[in-house]
Amino acid sequence: MSSDDIYSVRFVLDGQVHQARGERRTTTVLDYLREKMHRTGTKEGCAEGDCGACVVLVGDVSADGQAIAWKPVNSCMQMLPALDGKAIKTVESLQRPDGSLHPAQEAMARCHGTQCGFCTPGFVMTIAALAEHQAAPTRGQVNDALAGNLCRCTGYKPIVEATQQACAAPAAQRSLQDPKELALLKDIARPRKPSYNLEGELVIQPVVRTRKGSEFVSPSTAAELAVYLAEHPDATLLAGSTEFGLAVNKRYERPTYIAYVAGVAELRAVTQTATALRIGAAVPLDEVQALVTAQWPDFAEVLRRFGSPPIRATATLGGNIANGSPIGDSMPCLLALGATLLLKRRNARGKDESRSVPLEAFYTGQKQNVLQPGEFIESIEIPKAAGQSFRAHKISKRFDQDISATCCAMSWRVDGSGVLRDVRLAYNGLTPFPARAPKLEAVLEGRKPEDVTPQALDAAIAASFTPRDGLRATWAYRALVARNLVLRFVQPELQTEGA
Repeated sequence: MSSDDIYSVRFVLDGQVHQARGERRTTTVLDYLREKMHRTGTKEGCAEGDCGACVVLVGDVSADGQAIAWKPVNSCMQMLPALDGKAIKTVESLQRPDGSLHPAQEAMARCHGTQCGFCTPGFVMTIAALAEHQAAPTRGQVNDALAGNLCRCTGYKPIVEATQQACAAPAAQRSLQDPKELALLKDIARPRKPSYNLEGELVIQPVVRTRKGSEFVSPSTAAELAVYLAEHPDATLLAGSTEFGLAVNKRYERPTYIAYVAGVAELRAVTQTATALRIGAAVPLDEVQALVTAQWPDFAEVLRRFGSPPIRATATLGGNIANGSPIGDSMPCLLALGATLLLKRRNARGKDESRSVPLEAFYTGQKQNVLQPGEFIESIEIPKAAGQSFRAHKISKRFDQDISATCCAMSWRVDGSGVLRDVRLAYNGLTPFPARAPKLEAVLEGRKPEDVTPQALDAAIAASFTPRDGLRATWAYRALVARNLVLRFVQPELQTEGA
């Protein structure tokens, strides 16, 4: 086998397996589609996952092996080597062999939803993804699906109407399934089992390797990942690429070693018992949202507003935690719920070791944490507490797909005498990293909800945080919101000042 065959990215497109050779490990899917495959229907608008002009559909074999699971993805943020072993559809893919259009295309034309047309291909792909599974979406479901696609011409009404018409088309016309593509996808799927050399050592075969030694690897197990990070502790871990894509597009970063973890089995595993939910670090946020909806609906709502469907389809829970943004949205919820991280690495003696770290002890400063060289987050465990109440809410300038001014989450129970117990309260946006607020917890613990006063909370906020004005809110506003959200959580029947 030649080096060209070894170091190539293979993916299914329009019923054929394509091989991309000689590309940089940080070539984006968007650039490759436009510049090498001349798929110019896919547009670049913002290059940071906000506008949706670049949306394509990326598919994996479904869990039961009977279909291709298609998801809308921002191609401007995704690295080409991450496409290895997957399928893709662009707007050009939707036209049928007989020349007929997909219902999403027909409806956009019929409803006059194209306007200037620049954003139209992205809208069409998002609509096609929704129509694959929804025959009669509600207006709310349509709005949520389209939240990641912006139209600078305005006039979303015809686009919403087009979405509803496309979804109402016969299922056979809406379907994106192709038995030939499914068979090809199974043929090129990334290996699920590790490879060993003659000495019995794990071998992590790069997807891309340059003459200078830079490489992009895609391990299939946590053991492979641990071995690779032990050899390359400075490697960049890549999962959903919603943060890494920005680093490539905006800061032109080109890490020497990239380890793509989205295919690591243990990092995609989910285990649920009566007492805990364990979520692999590489589980995408749209799947996390579905997992937490029944138990903690406010957590699910925070995740829904975390970003658009294309962002939630790729962004991961572990990635959001490891990134450690001061305004990361998942962390206040996890902190309030008492989440614990399972960390893993291969030590200097060549043995794999694991340790558990409470999320509240994970951060040591802004964008700093307790991870040792070569160590990574394998999973997140969230305990299920009997009789627990949980509330969370995100405050931002724009309701959908915007960065937090602050997000507040709180869990508690009420004992037999009607007082608050086991209070856990956490925020983002108020400190250099998301954190619990112990002085506010002390104000609440042991009191009846009706005895909690704004003055006591204000004093605890003043004693807990350093006032900082920011681009998204003044400190006065953040402090007021921080107090009012707590009051709304424990005294929902009361109207609070400034709310």
